Amino acid sequence: MSVWDAIIGQQPVVERLKTIAAGDPKQIAQSWLICGPPGSGRSNLARAFAAALESPDHGLGDEPTKITKQVLAGTHPDVSVLATDKVTIGIDEVRELIGVSEQMPSTAPWRIIIIEDVDRMLERTTNVLLKEIEEPAEHCIWLLCAPSAQDVLPTIRSRTRIVNLAVPQQAAVAAYLERSVGADAHLARRAARLAEGHIGIAKLYATDERVMTDRDELVVGVLELAKASDAVLLAGRLIDNAKAQAEVDVSGQAAKAEADFRRVNGLGPDDRIPPKLRGAYNAIAKKDDLKRRATRRSRDVLDRALNSIASVYRDIAVLQNDAEDAVGLINLENRAAITELAARMPRAAALARLDEVAHARKRLMGNGNPTLVFEALFCALIP
Repeated sequence: MSVWDAIIGQQPVVERLKTIAAGDPKQIAQSWLICGPPGSGRSNLARAFAAALESPDHGLGDEPTKITKQVLAGTHPDVSVLATDKVTIGIDEVRELIGVSEQMPSTAPWRIIIIEDVDRMLERTTNVLLKEIEEPAEHCIWLLCAPSAQDVLPTIRSRTRIVNLAVPQQAAVAAYLERSVGADAHLARRAARLAEGHIGIAKLYATDERVMTDRDELVVGVLELAKASDAVLLAGRLIDNAKAQAEVDVSGQAAKAEADFRRVNGLGPDDRIPPKLRGAYNAIAKKDDLKRRATRRSRDVLDRALNSIASVYRDIAVLQNDAEDAVGLINLENRAAITELAARMPRAAALARLDEVAHARKRLMGNGNPTLVFEALFCALIP
């Protein structure tokens, strides 16, 4: 099993980074910006690249080294990862990382800092990071991840080496699902198709029947919109499902964090927390943090719903332009209803509805009230 095996559909980039990791350390750029659409695997690529840079075999061996396993598991002392569950990355978190970046690596050639979703930084936070990106400490490498180079400030873009990822092909994603989660071929192909190249969502569809069912019901609800009351009811169901999914996910994360804390400190599931550990224990389950995580997770679910809604009108446009043989349909299970709607909807109307989805996404990202955002969207989608 190679360090690069979890990188799906990015072979040209992988080959390039393999060569760089095995090359002259003096020639390696110290500030990188890894860009790719959601689900393309940019954070996984950053971890794999970090593992290749730190490992004595540069990630070229058939079996991962101990160092490689540590980096990929997030336990290597010289590799730090900032992945936020909040809407934005805080300035204090970045300042702490800058302090870490200036320390010499303890066991490996490099101290590597990975920041996922660097596009979630406010401008003042990005400005704090800028100087370190421009002039990194001698033994530090920064790996920043964002959907695209345009999503970060030009000052950051101009000071990093940019790596662009492609949308993985459905066949590659389906093969990964069969290999990694044991999905049967039919489920793997369907999950890959509905996820539209998003590896994380494809894995979710292949492993969580409820999430797949929620998507199916949403698509049917969009296709059956006929009056304002339908729009209001569909929005309500969607918001309720998003909240429920978020609460389950966050509760699971909190339970895992608590179990990890007890295991690390030699405590059983029912043991009392000693007074000297109580502060650290309480910190992993702060109500405010859990609430922020739930809000962020709910927004992620709603963003995924917007992709599903847009896929309906994408399919309509494909049929209207006789392009099915070239690009295929996403919602094959709903082909009859989509074909019927495509026949009675003007081409301009289908494109206008894609614009409405994009507008709803902007309102949601701008902290618009989710219920009002989706009620307005569904009303606009009524034929």
